[in-house]
Amino acid sequence: LARAGLTTFPHNQRILKRRIEDSVHDFQRGAARPDGETYFFVMEEIDTGKLVGTCAIIAKIGGYHPSYTYQIKTAHNRSRVLGVKKDIQYLELKKEYNGPTEIGTLFLHPQARTKGLGRMLSLSRFLFLAQHPKMFENFVIAELRGILDKHDHSPFWNAVCKHFFEVEFRKADLMSMEDKTFIAELIPQHPIYIPILPQAAQQAIGQVHKNTEPARRLLEQENFRFIDEIDIFEAGPVVGCRLKNIRTVRDSRMAVVRDIVPAVMRKREYLIARVGQIHEFRVTRGMVIHTQAGITLTRDTARVLNVQKGDRVRIAPLYGKRT
Repeated sequence: LARAGLTTFPHNQRILKRRIEDSVHDFQRGAARPDGETYFFVMEEIDTGKLVGTCAIIAKIGGYHPSYTYQIKTAHNRSRVLGVKKDIQYLELKKEYNGPTEIGTLFLHPQARTKGLGRMLSLSRFLFLAQHPKMFENFVIAELRGILDKHDHSPFWNAVCKHFFEVEFRKADLMSMEDKTFIAELIPQHPIYIPILPQAAQQAIGQVHKNTEPARRLLEQENFRFIDEIDIFEAGPVVGCRLKNIRTVRDSRMAVVRDIVPAVMRKREYLIARVGQIHEFRVTRGMVIHTQAGITLTRDTARVLNVQKGDRVRIAPLYGKRT
């Protein structure tokens, strides 16, 4: 169901199996500081046990094999003879050996894309970041899927990368999951001036796939902003935010479960996370009653999280304050 461009969710069972196994190991091991760990999360439909969504956090990108993006820069040219001033944008290859934390692999089954489940799935990662900040970098990015046509062809890839790699976009996308050395060997090292590219390729730079628009809007609500970097294959935008400034991280807090009742009638929904050991992390959403002594949860919420009276949880409003 996941289409090309979702690089962290490959159409390859072997690679996906290895990624899941690596994530299980990272959850069990824990980390005192970020060093490339992958934390892979799934959304489960409790009544059926069916998995309907995924998301992930990469604690740190780069390392021995760098991460690549194109930076959008501007050259300020001037001719006294012609009396001309021109600002020309160009793309400059960036190799990141000591990178930030990255969120990705956000995918929700089409039949589950209702009732705010996508928001819950995406924001659940931020409660994990808030609970374990020392395991991550101070800056968090997301590479958003760029423009592809109905045949999964990228206008940017066809105009730029195809001439150097001589393989189809989907194959290169998959290969980059296992070994990035071919990128270093073949990608152009010199600046690429944007005005000389075909119009379709120019228009794709920094734009997202239509199916990714909701994810982009949500991240913008969480204070992520475009950082003038794009994916090297399909030119999708890279957005980023300091960890402490992410809305859900900033607005989250620890609370003690003081009571559990059959039902709670409130207008504002919360994300509620079970904390403790990192492999015990669970998130759901629900209504909360606040008191000076702690919070009150519903029985269903407590059952899903497997928490009891006296346990500590981390909570954050599912939606930011409306102005």
